[in-house]
Amino acid sequence: RRQLLLAGASLAALPAGTAMAAPWPTQPLRLIVPYPAGGVNDVVARLFGERLARTLGQPVVVDNKPGAGATIGMAELAKAHDQHTLAFGAISPLTLNPYLMKVAYDPLTDILPVASVMYAPVYVMATRALQAQRFEDVLRQAQTAQGVSVATSGYGTLGHIMVEQLIRATGGRFVHVPYKGGSQLITDAAGAQFDLLLANPFGPINALIAQGKLRVLATTGPQRAASFPQLPTLGELGWDKANLTSLFGFYAPKGTEAAVVARLNAAINQLLRSQDMRQRLLQLDNVPLPLSAEAFGTLIRKDYALNGVVIEQAGIQAQ
Repeated sequence: RRQLLLAGASLAALPAGTAMAAPWPTQPLRLIVPYPAGGVNDVVARLFGERLARTLGQPVVVDNKPGAGATIGMAELAKAHDQHTLAFGAISPLTLNPYLMKVAYDPLTDILPVASVMYAPVYVMATRALQAQRFEDVLRQAQTAQGVSVATSGYGTLGHIMVEQLIRATGGRFVHVPYKGGSQLITDAAGAQFDLLLANPFGPINALIAQGKLRVLATTGPQRAASFPQLPTLGELGWDKANLTSLFGFYAPKGTEAAVVARLNAAINQLLRSQDMRQRLLQLDNVPLPLSAEAFGTLIRKDYALNGVVIEQAGIQAQ
């Protein structure tokens, strides 16, 4: 997720002298999606599942295991002891959730990074309750007694980390408004029940933007969002530590052979380089990010360390 680019990081190839003990895959692959059906994670997982099945010569069966901030599905992956189980999702169950809740896996040893797929920018959006026209105006309001109320998808989420980074960087009065359900968050955003919303773009959010009920003031990421090329990133505005994105990828359980990981990484990156897949991801407001398994793992470890520091400094407590 962060300054993401490791652009130019090498794509994985099968290491010299590495061979699988037997032909692989020898049976259908199970692809765990630790989120409900119908969301962006599920849609992207199914897109890749269909294409990987053709590449690998075995069906890929998507298995939705939502709950507990995606930790239920990742725990299911961690306890799998075969070469035919994978998971797809954000890195937050590995880099953020272990600081905030009890998880049934070691995020750095029980789960192997296979391939990064994409990152999603965070949109900084004003509701109709906020008169500010630019992000700089938001910062000025945050210096007043009125302050700025900022809604996110929940306590301890990426949005919450961004709020804490803005507080630390500006000294402003940003009041965090965490939600537990997406439907209520969307309803209250439309009703202007808070000033700002920090969220990844997806269908209902995009609809409110199109209706003029939300105004995008800035985005995040190493480059400007394709949907809003005229708007600066938080990094461009000087707030690098809040310039965070959501990173998504594939994972395998500990013990998966290196040759299997290498073959999967090569197959996934080949799909990411195809024009069709790139366009499908960009249409969903996600940016393709092909990396080697090693580079993906480096990002995860760095993110895990960074979140630990932020959470400790902000005094965020596990709930």
